[in-house]
Order: sequence, then structure tokens, then C-alpha cells
Amino acid sequence: MSVIDLRSDTVTQPTAGMREAMLNAELGDDVYGEDPTVNRLEQYLAAELGFAAGLFVPTGTMSNLLGLMAHCERGDEYIVGQQAHTYKYEGGGAAVLGSIQPQPLDMEDDGSLDLARVAAAIKQDDFHFARTRLLALENTMQGKVLPQAYLAAARELTRQHGLALHLDGARLYNAAVKLGVAAREITQHFDSVSVCLSKGLGAPVGSVLCGSAALIGKARRLRKMVGGGMRQAGVLAAAGLYALEHQVARLAQDHAHAERLAAGLKQLGFDVEPVQTNMVYVQVGERAAALKAFCAERGIKLTAAPRLRMVTHLDVATGEIDRVVEAFAAFNKL
Repeated sequence: MSVIDLRSDTVTQPTAGMREAMLNAELGDDVYGEDPTVNRLEQYLAAELGFAAGLFVPTGTMSNLLGLMAHCERGDEYIVGQQAHTYKYEGGGAAVLGSIQPQPLDMEDDGSLDLARVAAAIKQDDFHFARTRLLALENTMQGKVLPQAYLAAARELTRQHGLALHLDGARLYNAAVKLGVAAREITQHFDSVSVCLSKGLGAPVGSVLCGSAALIGKARRLRKMVGGGMRQAGVLAAAGLYALEHQVARLAQDHAHAERLAAGLKQLGFDVEPVQTNMVYVQVGERAAALKAFCAERGIKLTAAPRLRMVTHLDVATGEIDRVVEAFAAFNKL
């Protein structure tokens, strides 16, 4: 029986074509700027998203950290959502390593930040206060896509107040596929964007930070400080390039599978949140641990949380979605 892992879209295995691309990658020393495959990845993604330059790093956590540190100096502040990865799930790196103060705000149900609250949180130019320098958004946010009109309004707000605008675009391409637009239609509103290659796109490792030449130059120096220099990294960059060239359009399949899963669970009477991309949130309450154990016995990996998140990805087939629904149905009868 095959294992169905719905804990995250980070669990995917490289496809045969991706492994071949990694095997045949042209290599050099990236610390010297001499790895041609890394250089091609950085140039490809920067151009596709409308930026001057890109920087390949091992993780999305590092990519976001370098973006925040490149925008902000010690003692500066960034405004961010309470549930955003850059604030809640990345080890407090901006504060610990960058001495950047976060100003977290409650998030709206659609994954956005109320821009009136954002404006009210911007500090006055007074030496008693940290200097507000940056607004950080995330798209998708818990599987929800931020509307284009909202992004344009956020851009206008930051211009009015002299702030930079950073996007944690860990699942940028899920948002673009859902909206039916080129990814640059989303990133045009931002000063920098972090793109994760190892989530829905299916690469084994790596993220790219894109921005202006000056910002990426600063981020490259910061990457060295935090230990992110790599040598023959083209082996990894080749996987990212393959993902971008071959595995973007197929994200629509993941979205369809998430909708199929949500529909099946709703029919069973579960409280399921509306699905937009590849995440299904279902309320299971105090039964979370028992449900996890029950499904594990049937080859299905879940997290144990009252608000259970299940994530579809390229290693989950339609028939496996049906297996999951059947398991939930059996659990419901206990």
C-alpha cells in the first residue's frame, strides 16, 4: 500500500526528469559566482518576475530573512501578520539576527491585513519609536490568494508612507495559477519577493530572493554572514529550473485534488473551510490525535491539530484522494 502524505507539499520526491536535469547540470563554484546553472536560475526567475536580480539560497526561511535584513537596519521595524511565516514560523530570525522589530497584526479571514490597521501601526518619525520601514505580505496565505486589487492598494499605501513591500511568495505560483495570470502580475507590486522551489513546485531544496540589483547585492553579502554560501550548487539549481519550466501548470491538478478532498469530507459532515488552492482545512477538534493514528494505520500521514491542514501535491493522485475520504468515513463511524 502506497503512503499518502498530506502533511505538506514539501514532502515531494524529485521526478525522473528533474533527477536527469540534476545529473547533467553544468557546475562551477557559486561563491565565486561561477556556477552557470545557479546564474541561469537567478537570471531566469528575476526576469520572469520583473526584477533586476535574483539570489539562490538553500531555504525559504533564509530567503525571507535576507529580504528583511536587506530592507531594514538594526532597530527598524516591519509590519507583518500574526500568522505569517516571516513572523511566526521562521524562528524569530529577523529579530535575533537582524535586530529588526516585528509589528504583528491580526489577519483577516481572506489572509490579508486590513490596510487601515497597517496605516495606524506605522510609527511616527520620533526617536522614541522603532522606524517602520517595511510591510511584509504572504501569498498564498494558508492556501488563500490575495486579490490583485488588494495588492495594488497595499503598494499605494507603502508608497505614501515611504515603506518597502516584501512578498513571501513561498506558494506564489499556486496563487498565479489560481488567478490565471503570469506570476509577474502579482510580483509587480513588490520591491522584493521570496520564491520557494521546494513546496508545490517539487524541487528538493532551494529558494530565490528577487529584487533590485542593489538589494540583491546587499542580500548576497548577508547570505555569506548567515552561512548560506554554496559551492557546486548547480545540482540543486537545476532542479529548481526544471520545476519552473515543467511543473507550474500542473499545480492546477493539486488545486482540483484539494477541491475533491474538501467536497468528499463535506459530504461526510465535516466542517471544511472553502478551498482556493492546494490546502484543505477541516475542523476535527479533540479527535485530532485519534484521527492521525487511525489514518496512519491506513498509510495516510496527517498532522494532529484541531484545525487540521491537509496539503495536496504532485505525489498525490486522484485515487489516493478517494482513499483519504474513505478513511475519514470509516473514522466517522467509530
